[in-house]
Amino acid sequence: MSVRYRARAGGRSVGWWARRVVVLSVVAAQVFAATWAYDIPNKVFGWQMFNASSDWQAEIVRVTATGDRHDVRDPWPGGYRWEGLVLGRGLDRPFARAHASAGLDSTFDFLQKALDWVAINTPRDTETVRLEATVTYWDNGRGPFTRTFTSSGRSEQRP
Repeated sequence: MSVRYRARAGGRSVGWWARRVVVLSVVAAQVFAATWAYDIPNKVFGWQMFNASSDWQAEIVRVTATGDRHDVRDPWPGGYRWEGLVLGRGLDRPFARAHASAGLDSTFDFLQKALDWVAINTPRDTETVRLEATVTYWDNGRGPFTRTFTSSGRSEQRP
């Protein structure tokens, strides 16, 4: 026959207190994550009752030192292709109007990061000074509106 030891703290067992601490910790973490999500562009862990009905499309160009502008769909020095460098969230084909499934702020944030990443990670392209994206968007059916994004980080690599 085994003897069961039951520790008591204030009339309650340790297991009783442990369960409540775990439940309260989980609830507090969920509340923190949900409220924190509203302050960041990607809304990770955030919840919204209705998805936005916003669309967007972008024209992306490479700008050379001479000021020439080349569409990223055209051949690049070094053999790069936009579709091969950027994947997901519609960024691999930004030229066609598409739904901003995670919202415009999130889409714009990912686009800016994609421009910066491509500018930094194309070392065989010695002509491009920066990348620019002119985005046309419709915010919940209103618009069209236009916004321009420019890559950063390319000038540090120039020889």
